[in-house]
Amino acid sequence: MQAIIYCRVSTDKKTQETSLARQKQELLRLADKYNFDVMECIEEQVSGYEIDRDGIFKMLDYFSADKAQCLLIQDETRLGRGNTKIALFHQLQKLNISIYTAINEGELELTESDSMVLQIVGIVEEYQRKIHNMKIKRGMKKAINEGYNPKNNLANINKAPGRERIAFPIEEVVRLRSNNLTFDEITKTLNGLGYNVSKATVHRRYREFQKT
Repeated sequence: MQAIIYCRVSTDKKTQETSLARQKQELLRLADKYNFDVMECIEEQVSGYEIDRDGIFKMLDYFSADKAQCLLIQDETRLGRGNTKIALFHQLQKLNISIYTAINEGELELTESDSMVLQIVGIVEEYQRKIHNMKIKRGMKKAINEGYNPKNNLANINKAPGRERIAFPIEEVVRLRSNNLTFDEITKTLNGLGYNVSKATVHRRYREFQKT
């Protein structure tokens, strides 16, 4: 398994450099214990309450691109504190990233309170997504009732040989993707509006549109 080591101290004092070095060595030993392939070791000197950290975004880029599947930290406070910690836990959970800590010498076990907060956050996010999808669906129905014709906005509709291309509003797909909806959610939205289209077709047409 590919892993990222993340080390952090909260001050830029020279005396803290030894703490960073100690964290790194402990986590390298932990990676060796579990035979993890360490892709990169990220070190930062910044407050744990600060979420705008170069190292954090670099770490998330690795995970989002599936270049690593595991995070190694000394303890949960090294990742962040307060709301920042919960937000990062939630994001890593969505990316299905395993978290190992040196202090536990194994996989992180969330506290009962942290687990409860993450469950609540997940439920709220899901309902926000449902509300967003319903608003889109109602808006599309209203537009169609007022004379909007999705076929007029299709890209490349006359360029495909063979069987007739399924008509659906590609610009709406692009807009929904920009709002972080998955292709499965977009397909369900289109199906609810009466467009008999598969997720594979939506994904392919989206990629074609992006290349134009």
